[in-house]
Amino acid sequence: MKNGFFESSLDPSRIRDRLLELENGKVGFYSVGLYPISLAYNCAMQTADPQLLLAPRPGRALLGAFSKDDIAGMDPDHLATVEAMGSHLDGSERVPNNLEDLIRRCELVVLSSNSNHVEDDLQEAIAMREALQREHVVLACLAGSFTNDPIANEAYVLCDKTPNLAFFSGFHRHGALRNPLDSFTANFCHPDALTALLGARMLDRLSPNIQVSPGVHNIEGQYIKAAKNMASIFAGFGYTFHSENPGVLPTLLTLLLEQCLDQAATVSISRRDRQRLYHRQAIALTELGYGVQRIEAALVRDGDMEKVRDHTFSQLTAMVADVRGSMMPPTIGNPTRNFQAGVQLALQMRKLGRCPNGIDELEQWCEDAGIAKGGLEGLRSLRYWPQIVRQYGIALHDASLINLLYMAVFGRQASKESAFEVMTQSRELSNYCQESVRPTHSRRYAEALQNLDNPAAMDLVVSAVVAALARRSKDDGSFVDDASDDDDMPAYLKAMNVIETVW
Repeated sequence: MKNGFFESSLDPSRIRDRLLELENGKVGFYSVGLYPISLAYNCAMQTADPQLLLAPRPGRALLGAFSKDDIAGMDPDHLATVEAMGSHLDGSERVPNNLEDLIRRCELVVLSSNSNHVEDDLQEAIAMREALQREHVVLACLAGSFTNDPIANEAYVLCDKTPNLAFFSGFHRHGALRNPLDSFTANFCHPDALTALLGARMLDRLSPNIQVSPGVHNIEGQYIKAAKNMASIFAGFGYTFHSENPGVLPTLLTLLLEQCLDQAATVSISRRDRQRLYHRQAIALTELGYGVQRIEAALVRDGDMEKVRDHTFSQLTAMVADVRGSMMPPTIGNPTRNFQAGVQLALQMRKLGRCPNGIDELEQWCEDAGIAKGGLEGLRSLRYWPQIVRQYGIALHDASLINLLYMAVFGRQASKESAFEVMTQSRELSNYCQESVRPTHSRRYAEALQNLDNPAAMDLVVSAVVAALARRSKDDGSFVDDASDDDDMPAYLKAMNVIETVW
């Protein structure tokens, strides 16, 4: 998919004219959920002539994401401005905007639908651009979940499947954008640095309370958002269930953050366009706000140094702030919806003394608490988690907490019992956080040192001393004595064994 602001012409005068068009161009949001409509209200409060247009999905009300109480507390003049953003005059009648209107009148269109619709919306927008001869309208999305192909039985990040699709993301609390004194940061990412720079400028001008910075890491940004939505569920659980055990929370939250970033770094190293991303840019990444051009991690495998992670995206402050912010309860207002889902998970697990029977029961707990499951992108992502692990080669020790959450929701009964014990006992959870981040092979040596009376364990230690280490220790078996009863094994080790055996 071609997705840039400029045609192929090298005529300087035409490029100047196009730059002026972009300077005065409008931004459109198609499919108006809570985030776009809140952003629109912020623009109405802060600017006299907002450069923002809205188009609700067919059959949806423009202000439908706001409750009646929310609307009752808003300024009527600002609401009228928002209504004007979402409609236009057709003769003497005012009618709602649609996707075609946005592509005709805007230079940047954000497909803000959730993961249930965004892929279809993208195909419709591409076809409509071509039909209207508006191919240089840039398309972006902000969906924070994995996309699923049921025929191929694959899950993936949409920006990975469509690498030139822009991604827009920022962190905000429910209601924060309706506070005239509050502000937030965001990133607009596109793999072409110039497109990212211009798109970020257009979004940044919408309101003085919204600071948007450019970046090139659209795939990593979308992956982080999907991963942090799942992590936010676990964070909500931890804050609620372990409120009387605050010692475990710093460890839990630190690990959730690090694992989100480490997973995205693994995804980044496998990008098909990495060479173009770093070597064929008209603008250096440092000119976009990156501190350095690249941050890579490598390790030695079979005597060769191999690149395994690319953390360059972690220089995008808004992306990292999004992860941190979504895993903390606010001082004012409500936490994110996924965090709220984690709260309900904790309350029901404490009440019932068990994990949910499945995803349907967990969604029902959320619905009963007034949390619409349509907004729970974290639960949607969790459904496809095993496919994502396979698709991107995510190491188990880089995703141990999401693996545990998946086991609690989707595991068999025996696995759920182990997951329940680990998640609800602070000592087991602390041990799990400490041990599960170590690669399987490294943990084997620690087990061997604790079981030197076992001949196999002794052999492993001796082989390490005499230098036959890696080639003689490929087996993933545990060195716990075969005669020991599994019932004596700590719950955190049972959970780790299940994850490592199944995945």
